[in-house]
Parts: sequence; C-alpha cells; structure tokens
Amino acid sequence: MLKLVLLLFCFFSAEVLADTQWDKSDVTFDDPITIKVYRDPHCQCCHKWIDHLKQQGFSVEDLLSNNVEVVKEQLGVPNALHSCHTAVVEGYVIEGHVPADDIKRLLLEKPAITGLAVPRMPVGTPGMEMGARKDEFAVITFDKDQAKNFDVFSGYQLDENHQYHLIHSAE
Repeated sequence: MLKLVLLLFCFFSAEVLADTQWDKSDVTFDDPITIKVYRDPHCQCCHKWIDHLKQQGFSVEDLLSNNVEVVKEQLGVPNALHSCHTAVVEGYVIEGHVPADDIKRLLLEKPAITGLAVPRMPVGTPGMEMGARKDEFAVITFDKDQAKNFDVFSGYQLDENHQYHLIHSAE
C-alpha cells in the first residue's frame, strides 16, 4: 500500500523541471560523473530527479526495479531515511531527492560516510517541484552504523521570497 501511495504521489506531483532554482550550479567537473539510479519503473518524480542530475552534468544509468526496497537494504540505507529511489556514485549511496550540488560537494570532499539522504519526498526538492509550494528540508549523512550515526550535511530554509537558502553545512 505504501508503495502505491508513493507512486501516486510521484505521478501527480511531478512537474517539468525546467527553470527551477535547482538549475543553477557553481560546481562543475571536467568529465561527466556516472551515477546509477535504482527506481520503480512507474515513478515520475524519480525520472524528474534524473533529469535534474543530467542538467547538472551527471551521466545517469537508469536502472528499473520492481523491488527497490531490496536494493536499499543491500546498500545499507537506514529505514528512517528511505525515499522513492536510490543511487550509487563513486562508492557513495544517494537516497531520495538530494540536490546535485550536494552530491558534487560529497564527491569533492570525500567524507568517510556511506552516503547522503533526503528522507521521504519533501515538496520543492529537485524532482518534487509543485509550483510555489515548498518544504524546508535537510540532506542527511549516514554510515554503516545505521542506527546511530546520522548528521546534517546541508539544510535548506525558505526565505521571504520562497527561495531556498543553505542554512547549515557540515565541516
């Protein structure tokens, strides 16, 4: 039932990703970085997040799965951080609608973590745009000790113009 709700939410909430706040980036790489994305074949918001990654210079391998939960388990994504899709890039696990700039920062800094997650599916994150509606959200780090070691990698707060601003960044 939860899977059906997530799929319906993705389908009805997905809008065109053109001309969003997430289109801008200060970080570029000389060569495209390949990221493998595991997603349900019926999820539209996952596809919109993939479009976001491509616009940010990533080379995306789109891997369809009818049981993404097994992939999450195999990759060590904590249950509390689950979202609708899971990706792997240069040995790191990316769970949910993580902005491409956070993935780029992860690849530049190379912290000793398993991955990054944006739990659930906050409205306004890349691939989850729904017009003017936006939720504040955080990008969370996790490691192999799933139950204890979460931290905030970056947080996004809305200003008076309803635009996201980075409010916290792990050092």
